[in-house]
Amino acid sequence: MKYLRVLYVQVIIGIIAGVIAGHFFPSISGVAKLISETFINMIRMVIAPVIFFTIVSGIAGAGNMKKVGRIGGKALIYFELVTSLALIIGLVVANLVKPGKGIPVTHTANAQVTQLTEQAKELNWGEFFSHIVPSNIVESFAKGDILQILFFSILFAIGLKRLGPYGTSVLVTFDKINKALFNVLTIIMKLSPIGAFGGMAYTIGKFGFATLALLGKLLLTFYITGFLFIFVVLNLICVYYKISLWKLLGYLKEEILIVLGASSSEAVLPSVMKKLTDAGCEKEVVGLVIPTGYSFNLDGTTIYLSMSVIFLAQVFNIDLSIGQQLTVIGILLITSKGAAGVTGSGFLVLASTLTALKVIPIEGLAILIGVDRFMSEGRAIINFIGNSIATVIIAKSENEIDMVTYRRVVEKR
Repeated sequence: MKYLRVLYVQVIIGIIAGVIAGHFFPSISGVAKLISETFINMIRMVIAPVIFFTIVSGIAGAGNMKKVGRIGGKALIYFELVTSLALIIGLVVANLVKPGKGIPVTHTANAQVTQLTEQAKELNWGEFFSHIVPSNIVESFAKGDILQILFFSILFAIGLKRLGPYGTSVLVTFDKINKALFNVLTIIMKLSPIGAFGGMAYTIGKFGFATLALLGKLLLTFYITGFLFIFVVLNLICVYYKISLWKLLGYLKEEILIVLGASSSEAVLPSVMKKLTDAGCEKEVVGLVIPTGYSFNLDGTTIYLSMSVIFLAQVFNIDLSIGQQLTVIGILLITSKGAAGVTGSGFLVLASTLTALKVIPIEGLAILIGVDRFMSEGRAIINFIGNSIATVIIAKSENEIDMVTYRRVVEKR
């Protein structure tokens, strides 16, 4: 019975109970959605202040601008290389397996597709980058805009650091507030089994297993590709830097299960920041890499986007040339950066990509709507694992990780 007190065991029970409840009592999906959304909102409640106080404490407490610039630049280069690789892998696998061949085109555009199309047309990817600079930081905190909070936090940390000794008392206060916030997070995380139950009960109750029959090949291809990306590509990166992927995943098992249940990597953002800091990674590295990665290092979303474009082309018997597929890569390199770590954002970006491509009928999105929720869990998990690994790798490459602490906490040696 002592195992029932372990959080990840409770989360597993919550997920299983959610699947059973959703399957046998589909009418529960409405209540289950409220439970899941309430849990995610409780997490979002602390995301903005945790990012702000962690970055300010990290940079103003020990860092300098040269180091911040170097870490940020290295992180962006890493993100671009790894997501580009994920994009190419998704395209190659979709071309080889051909999950869209033989799927009957019986779906037509519906109200949801029409709404997504209109939203996609409104997206301006040039404005995405200028949007990083907030016009009203209070509004940014209220909306939980991660990149805007990150930008302001870095500037505030620099301003505080320039105060010299006068800023010490502020830093001490911020450190205390941050510890209080993580205590709040500890309380919230105890409710994660309930949140996982709600998320899975909603998914199964709303969409059911029947939706998997038609698009099972696509779903299976996506998950196999995602696992290969984690255990081959990311594992090779870990091996090069002498980091055990398995030990790191074991250390983050609770967060992985919560992401699975909630279908959102954002649900564990504050928790993973704390865990990686406890594992020996410097605050400023964790504070910079994790929030930035949630917009620029979405490996799972990138695989999903590239695979879905090729899948829809196969459904409509559109033979994309090499040039057209290179165009797909170019478009996705931009549009994939606009997807946040929240459920459904990948689907909106897919609509934007198809709109920009102007080759594949936009009504094809209706084919994916039923199965998208089942793919959302995979996207979120791959995104989460990719960002966690990136943080440890960048911290190690900068000698900003206490390996003695890391081996003791993560590798248990």
